[in-house]
Amino acid sequence: MYRYDEFDHGFVTSRVAQFRDQVERRLSGELTEDQFRPLRLMNGVYLQLHAYMLRIAVPYGTLSSRQLRMLGHIGRKYDRGYGHFTTRQNLQFNWPALKDIPAILDDLASVEMHALQTSGNCIRNVTTDHFAGAAADEIADPRPYAEILRQWSSIHPEFSYLPRKFKIAVTGAPKDRAAIQVHDIGLELKRGPDGEIGFAVYVGGGQGRTPMIAHKVRDYLPEEDLLAYVEAIMRVYNLHGRRDNKYKARIKILVHETGAEEITRQIEAEFVEVKKTELLRLPDEEIQRITAYFAAPDLAPKPARSGAFEAAKADSAAFAAFAENNVTPHKAPGYGVVTVSLKPIGGIPGDATDVQMEVVADLAEAYSQSEIRVSHEQNLVLPHVALDDVPALYAKLAEHGLATGNAGLVTDIIACPGLDYCALANARSINIAQDLSNRFGAPERQKDIGELKIKISGCINACGHHHVGHIGLLGVDRRGEEVYQITLGGSGDETASVGALVGPGFTGDQVVDAVETVVDTYLKLRQGPDETFLSAVRRLGQQPFKEALYGAA
Repeated sequence: MYRYDEFDHGFVTSRVAQFRDQVERRLSGELTEDQFRPLRLMNGVYLQLHAYMLRIAVPYGTLSSRQLRMLGHIGRKYDRGYGHFTTRQNLQFNWPALKDIPAILDDLASVEMHALQTSGNCIRNVTTDHFAGAAADEIADPRPYAEILRQWSSIHPEFSYLPRKFKIAVTGAPKDRAAIQVHDIGLELKRGPDGEIGFAVYVGGGQGRTPMIAHKVRDYLPEEDLLAYVEAIMRVYNLHGRRDNKYKARIKILVHETGAEEITRQIEAEFVEVKKTELLRLPDEEIQRITAYFAAPDLAPKPARSGAFEAAKADSAAFAAFAENNVTPHKAPGYGVVTVSLKPIGGIPGDATDVQMEVVADLAEAYSQSEIRVSHEQNLVLPHVALDDVPALYAKLAEHGLATGNAGLVTDIIACPGLDYCALANARSINIAQDLSNRFGAPERQKDIGELKIKISGCINACGHHHVGHIGLLGVDRRGEEVYQITLGGSGDETASVGALVGPGFTGDQVVDAVETVVDTYLKLRQGPDETFLSAVRRLGQQPFKEALYGAA
C-alpha cells in the first residue's frame, strides 16, 4: 500500500493550515459564501440542501485498517455516526459543521488521507478494479499505475482549471470491474508480444446529461509512454474543450463534435511533441519503486479446497449464498476476495456506521492483511481472506448487519443520495432503493433472478450510474411530482452500453411495481435460468418490456 513521502506530508499539512485560515475568515464574515465557494470546493467541501458535505479521497479505493478506523472516528465525533461510500470509491460525510472541517482534515492527514481534488474542474480520484492485486483473472495490478497518475495529476498547474471535471479509470483484467468505457479516459492493462505491460486507451466516455461510450484511440500504448500520452490527451482537451457551456464542456462532447478519428489524430500529434522533451517518459526504476508499495502480501500456503469453508456452506443456506455471491476467486489457492455488502435488505446503499467501519477495519487486520477496498458499486472488499477463515469472518459480519449475501444480485442496488441530501437532485433515490430491496429481498427470489444490476440517480448528473444499469432509474421533476424514468440494457463492464429509455416515467408510488413487472417479464421470457437479465434484454429488445409496462397498444 502506498505511503506518503516528504512532499505528500508537507503539501497536505500546508493545505490544511491554509484551509483553516479560510474557514476562520468565512465564519468571521470576512469572506462571503461566493468568495468562499471556490476555496472550499478545492478542499472537497460542498454545500448541500441541509448542511455542508465533505468528500474524502480514497485513491483507487484502497484503505488500510488504520485509515478506515479513522473514518469511523470522524463519523462518530464530527458527523451523525455514519458515512456514505460513493461510486468514485470515495467517502462522504453529510453533516459536518464547517468549523470542524479543518480538525477533520488534520485527523485525515494523521493517517495519510485528504480531501483534495474530490471536487472542482480538475482530475478527480483515479479509480480502479476493487479486486486489484487479488483477482484470479488479473493480468497485472493496476494500482501502481493509478498511483503514478495520482502523483502526476495532483495540483498539476496546467490541469487544475479544466473546462469540466475529469475522471480516469484503470483496469488490470479482461473482466472490466472499473467501468473504464464510461470515463473521460479509460486504461486497460495489456500484455505486448513479448509479455511487456502496456495499455489500451479509451477516450470520451461519460454519463450525465449526454451519456456516451468511450472510443478506443490506442490498441497498445507502451508502459513508459503512459504519462506522455495522458498529458497529450489532456492538452488537446484543455485547448479545445468548451468553456462557454458547462453542459457541453466534457471531453465526450469534444470527441463527439470533432469526431473520434480527428481527435485521435490530434492526440497522436500532441503525443509526438510531448515525447520530444523526454520529461514524461516513465522510467522503469520509478515504475518498480511504486510497484514495490503494492507488492503481493506474503500469504501462507493453503490447499485449494477448504474443508471448513465447504462444511459451512453445507450447514447454512445463508452462508452458502454469501459464499456464492460475495466470495470471488483469488489468485492464490485457498484464498478468496470477500465483498462486504453495504446493501442490507431495506437499507441505504453505501452507508456504513462508525461501528461498522471499525468492525471491518478489525476484520481486515485479523483476516485480510489490514487491507480494505471501496468498490464503485458502494460496497467494501476484503481482498486477501483464507477460505478457512471465511466462516468466522461471516459470523462476525453477521453480528453487525454486514453479512448480506447479495453482491451482484437484484438488491445490490447503486443509489446516489438524491433529494434527501443533494441540492442538484430532482427526486429521491434512497427510498426507492429501500422499497426495491424489500420487494425483492427474499433469498430464493434473488437467486432465481440471478445477476441484475439496478442503479438509481436522483438527477441527470447520473451519480448513481443509472445509464449503465441493467435496469436504470432516473428521477425527474414533472410539475412538482417526483417521476422515475426506466432504462434497460445498460452495462458498465467490458460489454459497455447505455441503457435505452422504455417509455414514460412512473411516480414514486408506481415505480417499484413497474420494476417488478420488468423482472417478471424477464423471468417469463428467458431461455432457461442461465440466461441473465442483460443477455435477455439484448436478445429480446425493448418491445416485450414496453408491452408489459404499457399494454400492447
